[in-house]
Amino acid sequence: MSADKPEQDDIPLADDDDTVTIISGGKTPRAAQPLPKEEPPEDPEEKARLITQVLELQNTLDDLSSRVESVKEESLKLRAENQVLGQYIQNLMSSSSVFQSSQPSR
Repeated sequence: MSADKPEQDDIPLADDDDTVTIISGGKTPRAAQPLPKEEPPEDPEEKARLITQVLELQNTLDDLSSRVESVKEESLKLRAENQVLGQYIQNLMSSSSVFQSSQPSR
């Protein structure tokens, strides 16, 4: 590599891989590559803004994760209640003459 080219040209891209293994019609996944090192922001205000943004995003992720868990629990509870109600309705229908077969018995 020549000295006048930037280091970013050395970063391998997904399409740079010449060997393609076909499994069910697709490429095999490659190992994750580390991100190129970027210089940290020199501006303290920018750094503080980024830290604040990261913390807000972490809090949002925590809130969303908690919400997903509570919705899963509620869904399981409602499914169980639906099963009980379904069984109850089925028992009522089988014991009621209104829902019995209308065909005359021979």
